[in-house]
Order: sequence, then structure tokens, then C-alpha cells
Amino acid sequence: MSALKRLYTSCVVLAVLLTAVVSASAQVRVPRPSQKASVMQTIGVTDVTITYSRPGVKGRKIWGDPLPEQANVQGEATLDNQNVRPKDAVIVPWGHVWRTGANEATMFEVTDEVLINGQKLPAGSYSLHTIPTKDEWTIVFNGTANQWGSFDYDPKKDTLRVKVKPQWGNENTEWLQYSIDPVTDNSARVNIRWEKITVPFTVEVPDVNSVTMTKLRSTVAAAKPDDWRTPLQAANYALQNASAADDEEGLAWLDRSIKVKTTFQNLSAKARALYKAGKKQEALGLADQAIQQGKTDKVDTSNFEKTVAGWKSGSM
Repeated sequence: MSALKRLYTSCVVLAVLLTAVVSASAQVRVPRPSQKASVMQTIGVTDVTITYSRPGVKGRKIWGDPLPEQANVQGEATLDNQNVRPKDAVIVPWGHVWRTGANEATMFEVTDEVLINGQKLPAGSYSLHTIPTKDEWTIVFNGTANQWGSFDYDPKKDTLRVKVKPQWGNENTEWLQYSIDPVTDNSARVNIRWEKITVPFTVEVPDVNSVTMTKLRSTVAAAKPDDWRTPLQAANYALQNASAADDEEGLAWLDRSIKVKTTFQNLSAKARALYKAGKKQEALGLADQAIQQGKTDKVDTSNFEKTVAGWKSGSM
């Protein structure tokens, strides 16, 4: 082997080893004083996820006015830097941007447009910051989702700011906590708790049915040609839960399911839809076909047969 070839081979081996070392180093994890946490809630079909780190009170004074020697930091700029924080300074000074957590800035993610205390926030990922004062907090949803703390926070990239009222209590929360409770069919309340303060704000999906139908249309459109279950499931939602305006689309999805494969499930579903629409004779004819299909496929049709008997007798 020539000297040049040996040198080339050695360089390649060294490059591989260095890559392995860098890759291995990137996977190292050590405990943090403020551990990472997340909370997620689905509202209808919209996912709300908050990822943050949990600082502890640890006997420190958390809230209060900045010290005179911190007055050189102008405006809302953060004072959340433990490396330069004066010894007697509070952890979260009033009137300055706070990452509302520790380590990386808190992440707030929503899969669909929502209302935050009644104000629109588009679907996306945001860094969540706050500007606390004793009587009012500003919740900030900033368009730069991945940033370290609030040190590079740029208010020009804010997507939304909302004002909220803090709630003072007697019970101490040692570790910062985000919780999502209570929850309704179309909304949820986010609670930021630390020390003796709770700061709530509401996340609302104003039209769950509309959001669901939009997603169902995409799901059905992407279904494989031999998939009869997906259009059936979408149709069941449209016919049972959405508005009457969606019934026609639900029936179209049922027809697509039946066209792919005739089953007791999709035939009986269409029979129910026709009966609901006042087309009794058409519904009864399809119901008989569904029952026969069910018996052929060895499916339990007894409950549906009772329903059909009620249709025929007029008791249902």
C-alpha cells in the first residue's frame, strides 16, 4: 500500500471515530435542578401541549420589585439570569419578561386555531413568556418557538398577548406547575402555579364540529382505495354529531364505503341515515339487505333487527 493511500485510509478512520465521539456526546443526559415536564390536553380533536422546566421555590423570595441596581435593564427586558442576579434580588421581578419556567423557554403548541381568553391564536408552536405584576400578568405567545429562556426574546415576533389576573392563595406550590383543568367539550383552563400564585387562562376551540369535519375530509381523501372503514367512521361522526348541513356529506362517505365493500356495518349505517332523513321505505329496504349481509358474514344483527322492527311498527 502506498504512503498516500495509507494516509487517506487513516484520515477516513479518524473522521469516522470523531463522528462517533460527537454523536455519543450529543446523547449524554444529566439531571437538571429544574426538571423537564409536559402536559397535554385534547379539546375535541385539537391537541394543546405545554412543555416546560420546573424550578423550585427552595426558600427563595420569588416575586417582587427589582432592586435599584437592576434599574439599568430598561423596559420589559428579562432579569431572569441567575449568573448576574444580585444576591438579594427576587427570582421573578415585576414588570420584566420571564420564561415562565427554567432552562429553555416554555413551549406552547396547538394543532388548530384556538381562542386564548377570547383572542385568536393560529395553530403552531410558540414560546410562552409572561410579564408579571402583582395585580395583572401579560401572557405572551411568541413566534420564535425554540429559544433559551427569554434572553433573546423579541417582542416584534409576538403573535398574541393577553392580560390575566393572578390569584393569590395560602397554599404553597414548591415546584412550578402547569395544569389543564377543568375541561369542557370545547375549552380548557390552563393554570400556572408557583409559590402562592395561580395564573389561569382559557383555551377554547369555538367550533369543534367544524374543525373535526375539516380533518375528516382530509382523512377520507387520503384513505386507500380498498379502505371501507375510514369513510364509514367519518360518516358515522357526520351523521350523528355534526350539523344537519353535514348529512349529505356523511351519506356520500357511506356510499364510498359501500362501493369499496358491502358490509353489515355500512349498510345498516346508511339505513339509519335514511330513516333519520324521513325516507322510511328506502331505509327499510336497505335494512333488510343489511341484515341479510350480516347473517352471511356471521355478524350479530339482533339489536339492529329490534330497531328495524320498531321502524316497521312505528314505535321508533
